[in-house]
Amino acid sequence: MSNSDSPLYPIPEPMQCGRFTFTFERPLVMGILNVTPDSFSDGGLFGEPGKARQQAEMMLADGADIIDIGGESTRPGAPPVPLDEELARVIPLVKELSDAGIPVSVDTYKPEVMRHALASGADLINDIWGFRMPGAIDAVRDSQCGLCVMHMLGEPQTMQVGEPVYADVVADVRAFLDERVNTMLSAGVAKNRICVDPGFGFGKTVEHNYALLAHLPKTTPVLGDPLPILAGMSRKSMLGALINRPPRQRVAASVAAAVCAAERGAAIIRVHDVAETVDALKVWAATRDAARRA
Repeated sequence: MSNSDSPLYPIPEPMQCGRFTFTFERPLVMGILNVTPDSFSDGGLFGEPGKARQQAEMMLADGADIIDIGGESTRPGAPPVPLDEELARVIPLVKELSDAGIPVSVDTYKPEVMRHALASGADLINDIWGFRMPGAIDAVRDSQCGLCVMHMLGEPQTMQVGEPVYADVVADVRAFLDERVNTMLSAGVAKNRICVDPGFGFGKTVEHNYALLAHLPKTTPVLGDPLPILAGMSRKSMLGALINRPPRQRVAASVAAAVCAAERGAAIIRVHDVAETVDALKVWAATRDAARRA
């Protein structure tokens, strides 16, 4: 077993994330806060500002390390949201949560939303398009925010239409992320601001998703040291395909996926169910630490 495949995986180097510096002695838990009417699992639940604040407060109390705000659903087949509407959903909440003492992430691919979010206090930009939109790198280059570069085959409207095809899904995802990260480095973005996401469910079959999970350490570009990996599988169809339950009944499967990702070196785990994931990862981390002491 190679070191990268071992449960005693190397801890990634610290990551600059706006006002915060992430260290990864344990995986960080990113709580999902969708302020959308149509997200696949929680659409319509937190669109009202009061409900969004309550959900953020609950996730903080449950042990979330990061809050990730999304104003546009990226579920398969989701229609795009006009810029003004996304800004109206996201920016007031970013301003409110930026004083909560926790890193605030914004899930967007639009450069204008990135600019407004950073001006309002966001610490991390989480981009499903991997900063490929014209102007996206320019929007974030001169800040100190963290940047999550994700792999997606196709686009949300079409990515699960037909059968996604790869020569080798693990190698192909890594090659894509390697190209995007090197483009960002060449543009002047510091390496210590970047993490990567293999994009579970974004243009992948169930088999592709589990191949990526099984070989998660091999998806990150190695630039001296491997970059931190963000894993987001919470309540997704890759879990539903195995357990035949609707999204809100996939909590146990989501926690199992989170532990599998932690075991394979994930630095950040993006979830809907914060308390359950935090508890499970505490048990996992205690076991890992005992193994390291042996």
